[in-house]
Amino acid sequence: MSTELEVGTKVTVKVPGSSANLGPGYDTLGLAVTLYDTVEVEVTSSGLEVEIFGEGEAELPRDGSHLVVKAIRSGLKAADVEARGLRVVCTNNIPQSRGLGSSAAAAVAGVAAANGLAGFPLSDEKVVQLSSAFEGHPDNASASVLGSATVSWTDIPVDGQSLPAYKAVTIPVHESIKTTALVPDFHASTQAVRRVLPSHVTHADAAFNVSRVAVQVAALQNHPELLWEGTRDRLHQPYRSDVLPVTAEWVNRLRNRGYAAYLSGAGPTIMVLHTEPIDQAILDDARGQGLRVLELGVAGPVEVEVSQA
Repeated sequence: MSTELEVGTKVTVKVPGSSANLGPGYDTLGLAVTLYDTVEVEVTSSGLEVEIFGEGEAELPRDGSHLVVKAIRSGLKAADVEARGLRVVCTNNIPQSRGLGSSAAAAVAGVAAANGLAGFPLSDEKVVQLSSAFEGHPDNASASVLGSATVSWTDIPVDGQSLPAYKAVTIPVHESIKTTALVPDFHASTQAVRRVLPSHVTHADAAFNVSRVAVQVAALQNHPELLWEGTRDRLHQPYRSDVLPVTAEWVNRLRNRGYAAYLSGAGPTIMVLHTEPIDQAILDDARGQGLRVLELGVAGPVEVEVSQA
């Protein structure tokens, strides 16, 4: 029988956004960035109350269909505890549907909050598993859980009946590496952007991407001078340029200037990995064309603070 949580128990979660793929590492590489959502959860005597501030406050639901709420309930079930009621307050700073891991951060925040309310019975591996299940791939979620850069993968059961296993490990990021995001003022649907990808690629393109993923892992850890080479890709970005023309234009423009720019996740955000400041004239031009410029760093793991009733 599940344990019932004490009314009044509270938890505060600070979860970083993330950038996925990092160029060639499609559905594999992720990077946590210093852009945070905060979720406060309190156990109440009954019902569900959801408040939302910041990004998405006008569009996101305020009932059980909210991703944070669904993730909380998934985490509580996994921890074998129950809450009679919940009050959930979300303060969002991660832009919604822009390729900065807002959905994954919501899932991570909910599972991490449930884990904190239950007394932390769930391992990081379990939090990665539960939060990744909402998206079907662990690149963004693992970065938000573990921080730093992550290499993630999915084990598909051969029996066709068991659930996929989502796994990840962190890799250290060289202290000189910074990130800058150029965020367009329109959304991108991950599903819609995935639909333009071909079902088959050439052996040459596959080999190219395998080599650049290896270069990127080395660049992130010890060789930041290789970031431009490590962000080259033939697997997904060329196919997405027609549906994300603004993004493609800015990625090409920055790369032609020597910056390690790439499409962040499914876009439309352009992310740049760099060790030296980006030319201010370029950033001013981006702002003049309606792009939001976010100068960020590499974030640590999700943070959870519990206060007992």
